Amino acid sequence: MLPVVAIVGRPNVGKSTLFNRLLGRRKAIVEDFPGVTRDRHYAEVTRHRVPFTLIDTGGFEPVSEERLLVQMREQSQLAVEEADLILFVMDGREGLTPSDEEVAGMLRRVSKPVLYVVNKVDGEKQEAVAAEFYGLGVDEIITISSEHGRGINELLESMFECLPPTPPVEEDREETRLAVIGRPNVGKSSLVNKILGYDRVVANPTAGTTRDSVDTPFVYNDKRYVLIDTAGIRRKGRVSQKLEKYSVIQALKGMDRAHVVLMVIDAQEGVTDQDLHVAGYAAEKGRGIILVVNKWDLVAKDHKTMGEYLRDLRISFKFLAHAPAIFVSALTGQRVAKIMGEVEKVSAEFNKRLTTSALNRVLEEAEKAHQPPMYQGKRLKFFYVTQTAVRPPSFVVFVNKAEGVHFSYQRYLVNKFREAFGFEGVPIRIEYRDRTR
Repeated sequence: MLPVVAIVGRPNVGKSTLFNRLLGRRKAIVEDFPGVTRDRHYAEVTRHRVPFTLIDTGGFEPVSEERLLVQMREQSQLAVEEADLILFVMDGREGLTPSDEEVAGMLRRVSKPVLYVVNKVDGEKQEAVAAEFYGLGVDEIITISSEHGRGINELLESMFECLPPTPPVEEDREETRLAVIGRPNVGKSSLVNKILGYDRVVANPTAGTTRDSVDTPFVYNDKRYVLIDTAGIRRKGRVSQKLEKYSVIQALKGMDRAHVVLMVIDAQEGVTDQDLHVAGYAAEKGRGIILVVNKWDLVAKDHKTMGEYLRDLRISFKFLAHAPAIFVSALTGQRVAKIMGEVEKVSAEFNKRLTTSALNRVLEEAEKAHQPPMYQGKRLKFFYVTQTAVRPPSFVVFVNKAEGVHFSYQRYLVNKFREAFGFEGVPIRIEYRDRTR
């Protein structure tokens, strides 16, 4: 396991900019107002001579009682508990503040190495001002400019001296990446916390609390998973702040990395156009999909309610007729335990590989049951089918005129494959090619 480095400090001192500088690419959201990064944010940094896991945290405000800032402080404390090395970042332009002194006091009680980093020091004039940070009673202050890269190499050298030796890397077993997607405030973070069994991400009734995608590895039934809690996605036309635009990108990247997605829907609000829009992203990307109707405990119901809701769900999500649906409450834990069982099933289907003989038997039976259409005066002829990939299951069908296979017949063949082989919750991709002689 790689050593862990946590970046902590007050809001808006440049922690996320430093995170991105060390990582070498833009991962954390960076905006020039406080409180942008609200969850711990992980990344493996392998571009330097010593690899490590980097955690970017929400701002540490030790004296604040505002609920969101209190949660951000708790997240920072959790990151400190997980870390092998702590980078305490302060703002060289603002100077030493009482909050900095209080955070430093807390870090003195932690039996872990701490590097005291003064950010936003762009030249020699700021260097002189940064001397006041020695008032914290520390032996060394490292001055940097995360934005311009000044002092980063010196910081890295100091980090390498403090990091524990990295044990030999063992090859991990194949893992399944699971993304939790949906509109803002449908309960994604609460669901993540309930699945994992502890408060991994900030769960707050304010819409849009989660703005970055957050990864958490875990094991279920001896199988490795990575849970990705994505930012709430809004329609592009309604994304007013630049910050929210980054959130959409992060969520889409979360889906890019996922194999299976949990599409979370608010049971009280029902299916909205935005839900269909979000699910459409996942379908286009060819991901396994499970529909999770959350807040089911808040719906007034009788013995018919679930059946009627499920019927309406199927009508709304016509393009996801193959996706399983589960009704849960992240708040009470109702049926949440069943989610991972569904994930296992969908993951198995996502990785399913079939024999060529079984595939061609189904293709032949489908042709006999429903004759292919005519194209340019000739009957289409399907020669054979073979599977080319998994994740998602992908096939190539060889035909005399590939361009003549109408969409309706393509859909017919997909349905026949589903009848024969299942593929619950996963897309089926079929490419049609001319057979060359």
